Parts: sequence; structure tokens; C-alpha cells
Amino acid sequence: TLLGLWARVAAVGGMALSCMLFLTVSFHSSPYYTGADIVFVFAWIPLVLAGSGGVLSLDAVIAGRVADEYDLGPVTVVPVRFSVVQEVCGNFDHDTCAARDGRPCDVRRCPFLSAQPRPRRKTAAERGLSAIDRRTVVLGGAAVAAAAVVGGVVAGAAAGLGRVIGAAPNPRNQTVAMSPGRSSGTTTPGTSPSTTTPAAPVAPSTSTTEPAGARIGLASDIPLGGAGSFTDPKSGDPALVLQLQRGQFVAFDAVCPHAGCTVGYSAADHLIVCPCHGSEFDPSTGAVLRSPAPHGLTPIPVVVDASGELLVDG
Repeated sequence: TLLGLWARVAAVGGMALSCMLFLTVSFHSSPYYTGADIVFVFAWIPLVLAGSGGVLSLDAVIAGRVADEYDLGPVTVVPVRFSVVQEVCGNFDHDTCAARDGRPCDVRRCPFLSAQPRPRRKTAAERGLSAIDRRTVVLGGAAVAAAAVVGGVVAGAAAGLGRVIGAAPNPRNQTVAMSPGRSSGTTTPGTSPSTTTPAAPVAPSTSTTEPAGARIGLASDIPLGGAGSFTDPKSGDPALVLQLQRGQFVAFDAVCPHAGCTVGYSAADHLIVCPCHGSEFDPSTGAVLRSPAPHGLTPIPVVVDASGELLVDG
């Protein structure tokens, strides 16, 4: 669309993407104006109907090149005032056309306006308009292929650069992926990944009975002031577990109640944040601190058993 290359085809694809995003993401947006995908669906319509309009586009460049190859000359639209037609045309008679048996004037069928053939039309007819169309399609297809190759190279370079930049993130901002049965120990910053130090013991819950629930991982895997991610066994949703104070854990459903994005914990800001629309939540209670989320995150009861494993309702 930005290149103006096969603009109608690109616009149809953009409309399809916006429609799918509306149906899957922003349909439940509240307030409604935070989900603009339905607006984008209608914004694509002019490009679907008119394409690039023949200006500032590769489609126009290709059409001009083909016209030069077949000696067609530039296509120029010249506006003519109807008052000029009235004065010059000998067939005009009180808003009717004598050349059309007294029928009302119709610019689209006016014999006066179409009396003079366009320059070099015969040359185009001799060579065949189908050949011109084929040539336009061939050049357009070559341009599309070139744009696809360049786009792939740029996307690959961006992905590689992103991996290089993100290779050493701040450990305080990391969210540990929890998994049942994972071995104990935490990685010490500044050491090799294979070097581990014993985790500090975590005080188990004071309950005298063995707590019931689904195991999501070891409490020692959650750093103090950090968070871990797991899948809620009851709902199947992504979830977060946090250790804000030593030995005290809280867990929340990580699905943002606004548009369904997955939230994450920002240790630097001490907030649970939605990356899609900027909603913020209190990491202690899950309460919403900043809209557009209509309410807070759903809490998940979590306890630590005698062996130091985290358990949630299953």
C-alpha cells in the first residue's frame, strides 16, 4: 500500500486483516474507541474502489512506462465545462440532444465529446490492448517479487538486530517460565548459564495438612521482587505468580480484561502492565490502576507446600 503497488489487491488484504483483528481482538474493547479496527475496515474502502488513483505510486510508474513502450503518450483528463458544450455543440437544443433523437443530454454518451478520436488510438489498436495489459501485469509482478525480496531481507535484518539487542535483558525485568518438576536453583547474574547457586529456603505454608492443588513449579524459582509465568490449570489461561515479599506469593490470571492481551510484570516500575493498550495493575491485589481495562485481574489462590513447590487450584 505504501508503494502504491497493486494497490487494490493490497487494500483488499488490509481490509481482511483489519476485519479479522476486529472480530478477534477489538470486538470486546471497552471503551469502544480504543478498538479502531472497524474504522480501519472502512478506511480501506477508497483504496479498494479507486486503487492508487494513478499518482505517487508504482502502479502509475508502470502504466507510464508501458504507455511509452507502445507510443500511447500520457493519458490526460481535461475537464470541460458544460456551458462550453452548450455554446459549441450544434446538436444541443434546450437540454436535449438532436443527434440522439431529442433525448436528454448525457455526458457519458455525448457524440460531441466523443467525436474526436484520441491521438494514436489506432496505433494502440494495431498492437493490441491485450499486449499492453500483459506487459503491465508482467512488470507489476516483477515489482511485487522485488518488493517481497526486499521486505524479507529487511524483516530478517530487523529480527537479527532485535535478537542482538535483546540478548542480555535486565534480569530484574525477566519473568521466569514455571514448569512442574523443574529443578531448584537460580542463575546468578554475571556467571555462565550452567553455574547455579543454591536458592534461599522458602518458608512453607503454616497449614498442618498437605495442601491440595496443581503444582506449577518450585517457589525458589521465583526471585524476590520478580515474577514467573505458568498456565492456569483451571481455565487454561496464561497466568503470573509474584514474590513481592520473601516467602509470600500472589498469582493472577494474565489475560487483560480489556482486549484479551497477555499482561507482564515490570519489576522496574513495580507494576503489572498490558503491552497492547497500556493498562496497569497493582501487583499486590491485581486492581486496575490505569484504564482502559474495566476492572482488575482475576486472583488465583496460591500456596507453598512442605517441599517448597507452588500449588494453585486445579
